[in-house]
Formats: sequence, structure tokens, C-alpha cells
Amino acid sequence: MLQTLHIKNFALIEHLHIDFPDKLSTITGETGAGKSILLGALGLVLGNRADLSSLKDKEQKCVIEAHFGIADYNLREFFEENDMDYEEVTIIRREILPSGKSRAFVNDSPVNLQELQELGGYLIDIHSQQQTRELSDEQYQIQIIDAIAGNTVLLEVYKKQLAAYKSIKSQLKKLQEQKEALSKEQDYNSFLLQELLSANLKDGEQTELEAELEKLNNVEFIKESLGKALAIANEEQIGVIQNLKEIKAALQKISGLSPEYSGFFERINSLLIEFDDIADGLSETFEKLTDDPERLELVNQKLQLIYTLGKKHQVSTVDELLAIQESLDGKVVLADELDGTIDKLNGEAEVIKGQIDETAINIHEKRKSAIPVLTESITAILAQLGMPNARFNFEVSLSETYHNNGKDAVSLLFSANKGTDFGLLKKVASGGEMSRIMLAVKAVLASYSKLPTIIFDEIDTGVSGEIAHKMGDIMKAMSNGMQVMAITHLPQIAAKGNQHYKVFKSTQGETTVSELKKLSHEERVREIAEMLSGKDISESALKHAEALLN
Repeated sequence: MLQTLHIKNFALIEHLHIDFPDKLSTITGETGAGKSILLGALGLVLGNRADLSSLKDKEQKCVIEAHFGIADYNLREFFEENDMDYEEVTIIRREILPSGKSRAFVNDSPVNLQELQELGGYLIDIHSQQQTRELSDEQYQIQIIDAIAGNTVLLEVYKKQLAAYKSIKSQLKKLQEQKEALSKEQDYNSFLLQELLSANLKDGEQTELEAELEKLNNVEFIKESLGKALAIANEEQIGVIQNLKEIKAALQKISGLSPEYSGFFERINSLLIEFDDIADGLSETFEKLTDDPERLELVNQKLQLIYTLGKKHQVSTVDELLAIQESLDGKVVLADELDGTIDKLNGEAEVIKGQIDETAINIHEKRKSAIPVLTESITAILAQLGMPNARFNFEVSLSETYHNNGKDAVSLLFSANKGTDFGLLKKVASGGEMSRIMLAVKAVLASYSKLPTIIFDEIDTGVSGEIAHKMGDIMKAMSNGMQVMAITHLPQIAAKGNQHYKVFKSTQGETTVSELKKLSHEERVREIAEMLSGKDISESALKHAEALLN
């Protein structure tokens, strides 16, 4: 319920702080006194858009703060899902800065307008004559039936099943698109993969082949250079090995005379051994080196194949070609596996579809069972409101479409008088009749579910006398289980309130401001008397007002 409303610098309101108890609160005031401003301020708290025209003083920010008791609304899960701090007394604050920027806070945590609108839908339900058009909306009609049918749990199950079904269908759509794309490329991908597989590529192969090609192309030059090196090394008289041996022999003679000479001897001996090993290696390499035109041709062909494939795939190394080969292999395998995955998901979708259909049928049956109870309850209340011949015809039929709240299509037909045919509610019901029907619907719903605070904004327009009394009685009865506020011009309804507020304008210096005041008993008597007889309050009007209050 709405516990407190604080308004600062909004429209004609300079500063307002008002506490609202539970039960029925009635709000009265002359036309233009500021009742719409009060609703506008509440609208901002509920997430309506704002602009600079809302500021009374354009140099100061506008602040609207409302305190709500939400312990009975089962909103803890909503707060957790939206990452808000849950408090049993939740504070919503809306600020409009002189710059035009708007900010919203829930329990001092910033929120966006969409989150605020969703939360506001759980807290306050504002109804005016214009908003009775909701009755003509099929989804709203279904909500009414579901409240009577007690479909809350089944609808939660249905929504989860539908979400799972939509998720699988979404996956299937993506896989089908992927399959179609792969099918178009399948033959070409298979050809490219086979071409790479036939090349029998190996890591590092290109570098090795390029080195071998260089060797095979220069075999004569290499042999000539190796032969010259071997000749210098092995010449009998002046070869390097012979000279090293002679140096070794000369140093050996003096190696025993000094550690220094011994060191030279050891080093030359090691050098001779190493050089002798090099000469053997050169000789072995020389012997193996032969002119091999066939191998040259094979290496050249393989390299040309690698270069051609690289150019085709716009890469420069065998490693990159192997990566492409792996990718193509994955695509080809994936195309083969997609059918199996699609078949599996189709099977899962059919199972969930069966579950959804079963749940939808259960929802449908409960709705059908609730309709007689609903129509009987509404028509009984409408009879009290001066519509004794009102008749409703709710038709609920299963369709093939999966809606967010089941598979039902609903039509609501209405007849206000005996002997008249049923017609669509929005076409055959007058504004006054729609107001009374909405009140009756809300009264019935209040008996079946925990509704948010309801504000009736002149929903009593077009009625008077005994019907006004009955409307007030219904609002009073509703307020036994919820907070109800009625903005009214009718004294009969104003008198029903557990508390009575008056909206009025006053002049402060050169400024006109709107104010809201809770009336004492004596002030209520005078306000209701004025509503009965006008500004010139008669003694009979005062007595009549006192009688209404008692």
C-alpha cells in the first residue's frame, strides 16, 4: 500500500507531504484544483516520462518520493531478478533536474524507467473512465478469468515450458540456416579438403623442401667447393692436416719443459682431432653428393603444389594450409552431423510441445469452469449498481497459437437490457456502464487475489443517487482487504471514506499553489455539504452531510 507521498516543486505544488492509511481514502476538490497534478506526480513514481514543464521553479529540481508497504505482495523474487535491494517498506524516488535529466531510485539504488514501470504495476492500479477500455482488451479479459480460476501456478509452468520450446525452436532455426549454408558449400568444401589431403602436407615440410631444392640445383658447385676443401686439407706435403701434424710433433718435443708448452701441445692435438673429423665429414658428404634429376623434379613439383595451394587459399605457409585443411574437415563433418542434431532437437521439441498442449488444456478447462462464477459475481454487483438486466457471455476457445498465457482465444459479449442482442462490450456499453462494469470486475478480483493499491479517478462520472451510494459501498467493501482511493465529485462516495482529503488552490504572494489536506470530521461535514448544495451551504445540507457520514 501507499504509505507516504512527498512532492516538491512539481507543477503547482511547492511542497507537499501526506500520509495515507489503509482502507478507503476519498479525495475531493473543485475542478482544476490539482487532483490531476496529484495523479501526475504518482505517474512519475510509477515510471511515466517527465519533462521540464513539470517543474514549478525551473531553477530547482523536482523530487517525488513515495513509501510503499510491500510485505504482502510477494515481490522479493522480482527485486532479486532486477538486482534491487528488497525492503518491506520500499522507497521510490523520482528526480527531475533543471537540465531536463530525470533520475529514478528504488531504495536509493538507481533504476531505469522500464524497471520502474514494471515495479509500479505491482504497487498501484490507477483507473479512470478512459482506462476502462482495458475491459475490451482480450489479454485483460483473460487475466480476469485467470484470477477467478486460480491459474497462477499453471501459468508459471506453461511459461517455463513455452520458453524452453521457443529456445529449442530458435536453436533449430539457426541449425537449419547453418545446414542450408553448408549444403550450398558442401561440394566445394569437400573438393578443397580432398585437394589438401591429396597433397599430403606435413609441418615444416616447405622449409625442408626449399633447402633440398637449393642443394639439388647447385650440386656441381657444391661438389667443386667440397673437393677443393678436401684437397687443401689432405695434400700430402702442404695439406692442413700434414701441417698440423708437424706442428704437433714440434710442440711434443718441448711439452715436458713447461706447463705453458704442454698447454700449447694439448690444444694443437685437440685441433688436429677436430679438423680430422671435419675432413672425414666433408669426404663422406662429398661421396654422397650426386646429381639426381628425378629427385629434383619431385621436390620442384611438390613445392610448386604448395605454392599453388597457398595462392589459392591466400596463405604463405604449409602450417596455414594445414589449419585450413582442419577447418574444412570440421565443416564437412559438421554438415554430416547437423542432420542428427536437428533430428534430436525436433524430437525434444515435440515432447515439450506435448507438455505445453497438456498444460494449455488444463488452463483452458479451469478458465471454462471459472466463467460461470465470474459472470454470476459481476452481474450480481451490477444489479446493485442499477444494471439488473446486464448479461455477459464469455467465450473461451482453444486455438493453435501459443500465446504467453496459453492457447485460448477469448471474446466478451455484453447486453445491458432485456431483449437486446449480445454485442462486443466496447461497442454496446456506454461510458457510465463501462465504469460500473470495471468497478464490478475490480470488486470481484479483490475477493480472489491480492491487488495493489487501486485509485479510482472519477470512475463514478455519470452516476448519482442510490447508485452512487452502492458504488461507495462496493469501494468500502473492497477496502477491507486492500487500500482504495477514490477521487470523486459525489458526496455519497466522499462520505464513505475512512479518511477524506481535499485538494485546493491557494495564493501565496504572486504564486498560485495546489495543496492537499486531510479533513477533520467538522471539515468533512462542510466539504460534503458544499458538494451537496454549493458554496452557500444550507442548514439542511449540513444535516444531510452529517447523515451521510453517519
